[in-house]
Amino acid sequence: MDLACTEKFTSSNYAPKDPNIFNDFRVMQHLLNDEMLYTPQTNYFQNVQTDIEPFMRKVVATWMLEVCEEQMCEDQVLPLAVNLMDRFLCLCDIKRQQLQLLGATCLLIASKVRSTNILPVDLLCAYTDYSVSYDLLV
Repeated sequence: MDLACTEKFTSSNYAPKDPNIFNDFRVMQHLLNDEMLYTPQTNYFQNVQTDIEPFMRKVVATWMLEVCEEQMCEDQVLPLAVNLMDRFLCLCDIKRQQLQLLGATCLLIASKVRSTNILPVDLLCAYTDYSVSYDLLV
């Protein structure tokens, strides 16, 4: 039995672009309005966080990017994980020692929501050089 896919994809294989979506300015306006529901509404470095500085968030976000690149995560995982982290930081004051735990947790949640390959908890612990334990992530 041969399971090889021999289909040749051409432009005719794809659905045509819907002019009602791509030519209507209201679609973009609705997307921009909806975006406001999911972006942090405050500067949490000034209003909420007492122990975390902007450069620390940058370090953790860069670490999250490297994990996603090495694990070849789907494109939607990292933006969702960073969005979850920012939304959490808008609400809860955490210590700097907990920031990488938060980043790893957000990666785990985002991979469960947006990816077909969930990031394993033990792998995330290894990426933190075991500064985050298995018990803290589960």
